[in-house]
Amino acid sequence: MMLATAPTLDVSGLTKRFGGLIAVKEIGFTIAPGEILGLIGPNGSGKSTVMKLIMGIERPDAGTVKLAGTDIAGWPTHRIARQGVGMVFQHSRPLPRQTVLENIKLALLPDSLFRLAAEPHVDHRAREIAERVGLGAVMHRRPPTLPFADLRRLEMAKALARNPKVVLVDEPFAGLTSGEVAVFSELIEGFRREGHAVLLVDHNVKSVAAMVDRVLAMYLGQRIAEGTAEEVMRDETVRRVYIGGKIEAHPRKELDNKGGEALLDVRGVDVFYGKARALQEVSLHVNTGEFVSVVGLNGAGKTTLFNAISGLVPFAGDIHWSGNSLNGRDPARIAREGIVQCPETRELFGDMSVRENLDLGGQHLPRAHREEQLNWLLDLFPILRERQHQQAVTLSGGEQQMLAIARALMMRPKLLILDEPTLGLAPVILEQLSNALGRLRETTPITVLLGEQNVTFALPHADRVYVLEHARVVWEGDPERFAAEMGAGYL
Repeated sequence: MMLATAPTLDVSGLTKRFGGLIAVKEIGFTIAPGEILGLIGPNGSGKSTVMKLIMGIERPDAGTVKLAGTDIAGWPTHRIARQGVGMVFQHSRPLPRQTVLENIKLALLPDSLFRLAAEPHVDHRAREIAERVGLGAVMHRRPPTLPFADLRRLEMAKALARNPKVVLVDEPFAGLTSGEVAVFSELIEGFRREGHAVLLVDHNVKSVAAMVDRVLAMYLGQRIAEGTAEEVMRDETVRRVYIGGKIEAHPRKELDNKGGEALLDVRGVDVFYGKARALQEVSLHVNTGEFVSVVGLNGAGKTTLFNAISGLVPFAGDIHWSGNSLNGRDPARIAREGIVQCPETRELFGDMSVRENLDLGGQHLPRAHREEQLNWLLDLFPILRERQHQQAVTLSGGEQQMLAIARALMMRPKLLILDEPTLGLAPVILEQLSNALGRLRETTPITVLLGEQNVTFALPHADRVYVLEHARVVWEGDPERFAAEMGAGYL
């Protein structure tokens, strides 16, 4: 009889609080040598905190982190690294004045240096690692001259330098092209073949499904599912967290009577943050009077797309508004011309009252029009009428979201961009928000571009749908087709 292999990493009861917020609650899992565990969950679910607790960047309030039987929970980071944990960070921070080879050598050197010159075997080992991760041809270049994919390779090389027992990989494919994803997948598979235990952290199971042995899904700091990638993708709780519930569509047959003029036309837009690609060849259009939903998991590129349209980030490609190019226009001018974005972060003035926030949104309107618009919005969101003299900071999250949308509507936009309006909201608030959007859609000529992860909120209010995945549009169609063609594969 063959004995089971003892786990390299054994995490149990891991808990972390930040004030009154429980960021991680009693999380536990094991990873055996040569095994890859995928840790998934939306933003704010606690994935990154788990990694930081394992690596010693944060100290746990409770629980154990056993590495080959030794509890390392609460140890300082350098001691944990010495014990055998390596981390591939999403954001590379190499020493810019040193070459790739010199960066790898530094990772190979002992913590206590008695001489500055490295032993000959260190140079040999550094070159081996550079070749292993695909940096052989650029090992004498400095990091600022490298493309983004090579910077990620350098992070892998540094993590491998001490031949760790466990490798933590944070968002392995963020900012990579599809070809680069295949290369990096093979590099991570190499960790498995060499007997390392690997923890992959990502937003969604689809991106890591082909290589992981098991998946643990988190939400709001807690474990919600664990099993194979296929089992987790089918799990009802996971689907509810990512999708929201039953997918429904409510097509508008009368839409053709609204004109159909192309109000917004996005063509082949690319956006980079430094060397990381956030959007790749994205194209979409929004016709006058349409409600268009852009759905995708967190990190897909929705906010970046909206910020490009609003003039908040530089982009390559073309964005046309009412037939005129928006390239190079400043955000204030774009807003004055009718594109108003309600950001995911709301950006309310917390010390000002509800009424004062709304008045700011309508300050460009003549007084009579401002009062008319205000009364209409207070009817649309009745709770704001009751709260209009309260400071915005004292409102609940749902009330703040309503205020943010109402302030944007005070500007009487031709195109309203809503970025993740349901994020973190209770079901009763979602229903109120859904009813308000339904009224907008059925009783006004406004055009709306909605970005959402929660497709069961987005689709009933959509005339057309785009799916963003890893910075690219991967599907376009009407809501009725979404359930049949994309519903099962959205995760």
